[in-house]
Parts: sequence; structure tokens; C-alpha cells
Amino acid sequence: MLGEQPAVVETAKPFDLHGVTYWDFTLRLDDGTTLTNRIGAESVPDTGLRQGEHVLAIVAANMVVAIRRP
Repeated sequence: MLGEQPAVVETAKPFDLHGVTYWDFTLRLDDGTTLTNRIGAESVPDTGLRQGEHVLAIVAANMVVAIRRP
């Protein structure tokens, strides 16, 4: 299953691993489900993520593969 789902950023923390930035985050979907995941910086908006921000989660097989702003 592939699709976009509206979500709110619960937590978001960037970290550097051998010179590559990744993001650990938790999103709360509209139905109350939370998704926790790690993705590369190329899959996050250039200005990063902030707690409480409304975003669109691109989800494949119940895993967030990218996050974008509406």
C-alpha cells in the first residue's frame, strides 16, 4: 500500500552518522495511530521538522518513506 496521510509531528530529531544526516521521528496520524521511523535527510523538507507541525507522510507498507509539507 502506497499513499499520503496527513499527520502531526510528535517528535523529530536529526542526527549525523559518518557525515550523513538522518531523522528519527514519531508522527501521529489523523486516526490516532503513531508511526516511528528513521529516514534520510533527502526525504525530509529542507528546513527540517518541528514538533506540532502538520505534514503529509508518504507511507509504503506501513512505513514512512518521506515527509512533505502540505
